[in-house]
Amino acid sequence: MTATGADRDAPGARTWWWGRRRSVVLDGGLALVSAVECAAEGVSFAGRAGGPEALGALLGFLVGSVLLVRRRWPITVVLVSIAVAPAEMGFLMGIVGLYTLAASEVPRRYTAVLAGMATVAVFVVTAVEMRRDIAAQADDFDPSTWYVPVMALFMTLGLNAPPVLFGLYIGARRRLMESLRERADSLEQELSLLADRAEQRAQWARQEERRRIAREMHDVVAHRVSLMVVHAAALQAVALKDPQKAVRNAALVGDMGRQALTELREMLGVLREEAVPAAPAAVPLAAVGRAAAAAAEAAAGPGLDAVEGLCEESRLAGAAVELVVLGEAGESGAYPPEVERTAYRVVQEALTNVHKHAPGAAVVVRLAHRGGEVAMQVENGPSDAGAADAGLPSGGNGLVGMKERVSRLGGVFVSGPTDAGGFKVSAVIPVRES
Repeated sequence: MTATGADRDAPGARTWWWGRRRSVVLDGGLALVSAVECAAEGVSFAGRAGGPEALGALLGFLVGSVLLVRRRWPITVVLVSIAVAPAEMGFLMGIVGLYTLAASEVPRRYTAVLAGMATVAVFVVTAVEMRRDIAAQADDFDPSTWYVPVMALFMTLGLNAPPVLFGLYIGARRRLMESLRERADSLEQELSLLADRAEQRAQWARQEERRRIAREMHDVVAHRVSLMVVHAAALQAVALKDPQKAVRNAALVGDMGRQALTELREMLGVLREEAVPAAPAAVPLAAVGRAAAAAAEAAAGPGLDAVEGLCEESRLAGAAVELVVLGEAGESGAYPPEVERTAYRVVQEALTNVHKHAPGAAVVVRLAHRGGEVAMQVENGPSDAGAADAGLPSGGNGLVGMKERVSRLGGVFVSGPTDAGGFKVSAVIPVRES
């Protein structure tokens, strides 16, 4: 008979094959009672056999002590009880041995065979003793031929059936509890894994929202600030030579600065409106990112119809920008707002990169409406050696942001240098219903 891990004491409390100290006490007490019983029966058997009683008592004590190993070797206990059955020894050992065997993890076919052997042995011994007693009282009682077998069978089943059935019940209950415990442990591990995965997904979501917010801020501010720097450099160059042009450039710088501040204020205002006033520090970053995305969709923002104005701003900054539109966009609102906004941001960032890395270069902006998709391409030639470099800093995130935007909508983004020494940015965005 085995014990489950939950029923055992600490590992240091194990003694041999016993998992608990009380199991040692219980088996020791049963073995002692069985040894005393078998010793007394051994004395009686030695008297009937004509042998020395001391030897019979010693043999019975040793036989009864076998019950001490019932948890470790239940088959051995049952075999010993069967072997000493003809000597009418081991009554307690037989009952406890059958219970332990039925409750243990021994294969059921072995349990059935050993229980059958024990039943046959007890039946034979009982029938022989009963016939002997009846023969001694032949004058007073004359039973029929079936009386002895039937009574012997009843007595045998009364002795052997209860411990076997009770042992089977205890063993099945123990296995059920062990299965439930293992299932609970498995569920606990699965819940722990799910919690870890949820934490990983939350961390990923926070990082994604940080990137999204940074991308929105970059797109809102970088383009106009870049144009402001370009105009400021031109203003510095012509301030003394052409005061009229300097005034126009100064006015453009002011207009672009105000536009940049307006767009930035709108973005920050949306984020502030979605925050929780009572506990701003507890607002999840994911909620802020969703607020930014929701605000961008609600406000729609600039779309493809604003690309012409974008190109005009670059022309005013001194760049030669040509806009080529292929196909018809259809009715207003034919594209989802997110598609229009993404297309606009791609063109905007590409023009910003031209101002940063290729001042004075000729630029061609192409827009193609293909029904199921919208394509855009911004291609610039080599930088003009005579153009002044405004010294705009580059964070290296422009192309990455464009690719992330296009990929999020299931589109394709390609960028790289051209054979003519310039640079080309291409994107294709599928058109889906909002």
